[in-house]
Amino acid sequence: MTFVLSSMMELGKKAPNFKLPDTVSGEVVTLSQLKSDIATVVLFLCNHCMFVQHINSKLVELANKYQPLGMQFISISSNDIKKFPQDDPFFMAQMAKYNKYPFPYLYDEYQDVALDYGAESNPDLFVFDGNLECVYTGRFDMTRPGIQPATGEDLYTALDAILEGKEVSPNQYPSMGSSIAWKRGVSRNNIDMFF
Repeated sequence: MTFVLSSMMELGKKAPNFKLPDTVSGEVVTLSQLKSDIATVVLFLCNHCMFVQHINSKLVELANKYQPLGMQFISISSNDIKKFPQDDPFFMAQMAKYNKYPFPYLYDEYQDVALDYGAESNPDLFVFDGNLECVYTGRFDMTRPGIQPATGEDLYTALDAILEGKEVSPNQYPSMGSSIAWKRGVSRNNIDMFF
């Protein structure tokens, strides 16, 4: 497993639209259908990564706190399931049910969405305002697996600022986690990725 730091989306960039299947409901959904007029949190996750497992319970807690306030959480897995069969959509649905995800868990089979967002790590997260402009990107918090419990501090600080009508602090830090398992031939920024 390779660990990477996220490259972080440029603040102010519009969220790229997508159309992906939800592994739990079986429905195909779009960002425009799911988005919130207050804030939309897009998270790239996967089943097998210890960094994702480390934040899962706190992530669910935060989603259960902020979604009733009008925000929307959306999770996406873009991993190559030939490399990590445990990230197959069947197991994604099981993981979502086991962790009681209160948000959709979408499958990005062709990895187009991860490339559009510039996602690199699991987890990697992006917060967009009511106009779908990026106001926060990067880490969930500063914790790491096996060191201290997840707090979600960086994410909830950004979401609280939005709720209070304040500007989200531009002091943001990259996420760290396992690299998205790219398929052969996928390229980003004109650089081919080899595995």
